This record gives sequence, structure tokens and C-alpha cells, in this order.
Amino acid sequence: MFTRTTLIPLLCAALLAGCDAPLPGASEPNLVQTLAEAPPGAAPGTCWGKVVTPAVIETVTDQIILQPAEVLSDGTVTSPAVFKTETRQAIVQERKVTWFETPCAADLTPEFVATVQRALQARGFFRGGITGLMDTRTRAAIRRFQAPEGLDSGILSLAAARSLGLVAVERTDGS
Repeated sequence: MFTRTTLIPLLCAALLAGCDAPLPGASEPNLVQTLAEAPPGAAPGTCWGKVVTPAVIETVTDQIILQPAEVLSDGTVTSPAVFKTETRQAIVQERKVTWFETPCAADLTPEFVATVQRALQARGFFRGGITGLMDTRTRAAIRRFQAPEGLDSGILSLAAARSLGLVAVERTDGS
């Protein structure tokens, strides 16, 4: 039998546990982060992520006239026009591959991921517990953070890590 003093903490714990539940439909399609594959001209020892946006294809239906209508001079149609329907596929948007430099897997320690989570939380992109795991919530927050810069990926880019203040920015003044 539960008393009021034991029931309230149990309900609170159950509600808080739901905060870290996976987001529905928040799977990360086509996640590719690799050291084995890199874009042409990539520096050796660098790590890269890739976002592949599939082509957009639409079905186009055209009505083609095979025989025009026969019309008398007074406007009377003696024979209607004959049409043929043709259907074809048209590429509306070409397939696009976007490469971006990422922190390497060895750098993605639980401590680093926890720092990413805290940095995203401070900017209002991440809600939930700081776990140090690159989970669905963390990837969704990374995606929301990077989207305004044109990168629709849950893989942390090196540029995003730099803008969060988590990775040193290379100096350009030569010193």
C-alpha cells in the first residue's frame, strides 16, 4: 500500500524518466562519419562527415494531341480531338553530397560529448540530462544548432564545435 509520502516521489521519478526518453521519429537517416572515406583533397588524418540528399523526382503527365478536332465553319464539332496521355519521370532536384570536417572518433569522449551537451543546453538547443552519450537527443540538438548554417546533420561538424567554443580555432596570423 502506497502512502501519499511514497507515491509523490515515485510519480515525480516516473515523470522525470520520461524526459530522457527517445524522441519519436528522431532517427538519423544516412549518418556517415568516417576516416576511411574523405572528399578529394582532404588532409591526411582528418575526419569527415557526409550528408547525402537524394534526388527529388516527380511524375509528369502530359496530354498529347494525336488528331485535332474537325470543326465546321459555323463552329460545329464533327469529330472531337484525339489525345494520348504520356507519363514520364522528371528530376526536380539533383542528388547532392555534402562533405564536412568533423572531430575524429577518438576526440568524441564522454567528457567531450557532455561538454557539447552543456554548450547546446546553454544556447537553448538541448533539453535533458547531461549523459556524455551521443544519443538521439544530442544529435537532434546538434542538427538544430547547425541547420541555420545550412548543414542538416546530427553529426557534429568541426565548424560547429569551433563556434560552440569546444575546439581550438586555428590562427591565421602565422604566430
